[in-house]
Amino acid sequence: MRRLVLATAWLAILLSYGCTTPSSLRRTKPLAVDTPSVTFRGNTFIAPAGWTLSQAGAMTLLEAPEGGSRIALIDVQAADGESALATAWTLFRAGAVPWRLKVVEPLASRDGWADRKSYTYETSPNERRGVSASVRRANDVWTVDIADLADDVAEKRASQVGQVYGKLLPKGYVLESFAGRKAHRLDQTRIAELSRFVDMAMKATGVPGVGLGLYQDGQVVFAGGFGVRELGKPEQVDADTRFLIASNTKAMVTLMLARLVDRGLLNWDTRAVDLLPSFRLGSPETTAKVLVRHLICACTGMPRQDAEWILEFGALTPEIMMDRLGRMQPTSRFGELFQYSNEMAAAAGYIGGHVAYTALELGAAFDRTMQEEVLGPLAMKDSTFDFAVAERGNAATPHAVDVDGHTTLGEARANRSIIPIRPAGGLWSTVNDLLRYVAVEIAEGRLPDGGRYLSRKTLLERRVATVRVDPDVTYGMGLMTRTKYGVPVVFHGGDMIGFHSDMMWLPEQGVGAVVLTNGDPGWLIRTVFQRKLLEVLFDGRPEADEAIAKQAEGFFAEAAAQRKLLTIPADPSVAAAIGSHYSNAAIGEVGVSRVGSGVRFDFGDWASEMASKRNPDGTDSLVTIDPGMDGIEFVVKRDADRPELVLRDAQHEYVFDGRQ
Repeated sequence: MRRLVLATAWLAILLSYGCTTPSSLRRTKPLAVDTPSVTFRGNTFIAPAGWTLSQAGAMTLLEAPEGGSRIALIDVQAADGESALATAWTLFRAGAVPWRLKVVEPLASRDGWADRKSYTYETSPNERRGVSASVRRANDVWTVDIADLADDVAEKRASQVGQVYGKLLPKGYVLESFAGRKAHRLDQTRIAELSRFVDMAMKATGVPGVGLGLYQDGQVVFAGGFGVRELGKPEQVDADTRFLIASNTKAMVTLMLARLVDRGLLNWDTRAVDLLPSFRLGSPETTAKVLVRHLICACTGMPRQDAEWILEFGALTPEIMMDRLGRMQPTSRFGELFQYSNEMAAAAGYIGGHVAYTALELGAAFDRTMQEEVLGPLAMKDSTFDFAVAERGNAATPHAVDVDGHTTLGEARANRSIIPIRPAGGLWSTVNDLLRYVAVEIAEGRLPDGGRYLSRKTLLERRVATVRVDPDVTYGMGLMTRTKYGVPVVFHGGDMIGFHSDMMWLPEQGVGAVVLTNGDPGWLIRTVFQRKLLEVLFDGRPEADEAIAKQAEGFFAEAAAQRKLLTIPADPSVAAAIGSHYSNAAIGEVGVSRVGSGVRFDFGDWASEMASKRNPDGTDSLVTIDPGMDGIEFVVKRDADRPELVLRDAQHEYVFDGRQ
């Protein structure tokens, strides 16, 4: 992994790019604050605090504080995007590009940019970095960005990377704004347009079913469904179909905590360890700093460690999960960066439940408190954390795209991995139930009959910004607020295998919506729907249709490119190099079996056939291919004293020791 030293950044750039000289490179010290900046041709963007900003002719270079991770913005006059990209690579790096092009994906026109495309390059997993580029045109000039980022930096600083791109606008361009405008009434014509969008999005993505709810001016104006609960079966999705709502659960958890605040059982600034003395993070100093508000603010610098609960979960309990927090440490300072931790959110729910029912075990206390403080009072009668109940009757089935790009049933067993950490994402709910929740949010704590459910002050505290997700989105406590188009939209999304959902409301307009999907890539529908809703409410520029079409096309192009890299069944020489059993202290056991000429990994609670992949550096990987749990990559280490497999997420590495 390449590293650059900030003190000698200009020399490192000279050596690695071979295209600049000290006299042509203008550089600054690391920026003290987020800084509005311009590219060579006057396009605007925001350079993040802590990054080093340099100028070298047509190239504007941003380097992360860790060194060795860079984003270049290069303005080029060229005949087309491909020519602009070739010129940009020459400026960014002298000589041949060392990575093979993996896939080219179309991008929709947006924010004044036209002719957009993205380019992803094939790196080796041992490099632990991603390389990508994109092109866009405005004012008869092409702007190319090249991102060469270490995986850990890209994840830790994702909000800052998003800040660069989120405010990258053409010179002179004024972003569309709906500020000061009153939303149109969602009449039958406008509801029909939203329904048409959902139907079109389902066809583009292959998602079998969608639940949709719309709320305006104190009443439900639409609640229904599109498509089927399960492919090959006739049962239709409706407003009472249960879906796993995943991380939308977090907003419900903060609602429960808010009720406890109103009852005087805790406050947002109570230390977590004072409520649950066994609460521990990786050091006493970190533990002592964590307040209730920090548990679910994504602002403490605790990184994702999802591999430790999603791969093997059968023996995991809330108590074990809480105990594992004791080996976790933040990788950025409190309030510095948006970093999303499911384990910390789970701790918030379990601590709240413990405060209400100290004599019960953590899971039972949480379930009871959520029923009594949230689900019961809001009449969310079809919502439950009990998978056995949720999956009976009118329930959606998760779907995913298989290795050949076809929609099929997803690996539903792996969704049960959320049960031990269910405050982070384990609630099943329906369109009708979630509209009841959205109604209370819009009414700022009042129930439909006018009664007070929660004090306005306590409810709104959950929306106060704690950290920035990107230039236009902030994170509060289990809720995000977007202000890109001049009107606040409060929202949260949720994603598990085959289930992707969103709930959103415009507090100034009295409008809310719920979108539930039962297939991958349903995340495309849930995210683009927010833009479509704004277009319909305010007669905005028609961008959402093209966005969903291009994003779906890009998703399947990426899947096809990945398929070309895989050998199925796994290459016999790779299969012969691995043992029959592997273990890792943090994650657990992996059993290896041979089925015909193929290889299968058994994680205990779910299993997958493995494909092999030859990496550019000559190493081999084994990759899961079962729908929904595909893409988990284990690098085969042939030179170890004993067989080893290496699994990496962005900020962690897990070595599995093997035996024959």
